[in-house]
Amino acid sequence: MNIPIDISDVTIESPRLLLRPWHPDDLQDLYDYASVDVVGQMAGWKPHQSREESGQILDMFINGKKTFAVEYEGKVIGSLGIEYYDEKQIPELNEFRGREIGYVLAKDFWGRGLMSEAVKAVIDWFFIHTDGEFLTCGYFVWNRQSERVQEKCGFHFLKEISFETMLGKTEKSNVNILWKREWEATKKED
Repeated sequence: MNIPIDISDVTIESPRLLLRPWHPDDLQDLYDYASVDVVGQMAGWKPHQSREESGQILDMFINGKKTFAVEYEGKVIGSLGIEYYDEKQIPELNEFRGREIGYVLAKDFWGRGLMSEAVKAVIDWFFIHTDGEFLTCGYFVWNRQSERVQEKCGFHFLKEISFETMLGKTEKSNVNILWKREWEATKKED
């Protein structure tokens, strides 16, 4: 089952990043990366066509209290949400407590390990500060970059599902999972 999340007062620092709640003055940074072709398509949405569209998404991020702004060297370069997982498509998890991680990163910052760093930091926060027992994370089967991020962060295959995108397409997606007990085992090894 999905557990409640409120990150409105949470700030996480990693070696290169600051993960924090979104602010109204982040609008230009959001538009800068969300309007670039290929960024949104990797997550199933079309590039933002206007600052107004980005403003609506920014309001959703702020009011939803579940999405971090990913800040690098003073600029927001992506988002990382602790989303609701689809309980209907993954009913085998309904007796456990958890959420799903979703993320997007500005194209100019791909390939630097920044999203893996951000995801690991949020995983740590989630398992330390909530009663969650698992996190899921999915990727379209053709999105090798997202698959690698999840592998680096300890997620492993759970099942394949069909995902209806905001682009009006149905994509085959792999859902990965990380259990708290698995995360704890890796922390003991560190």
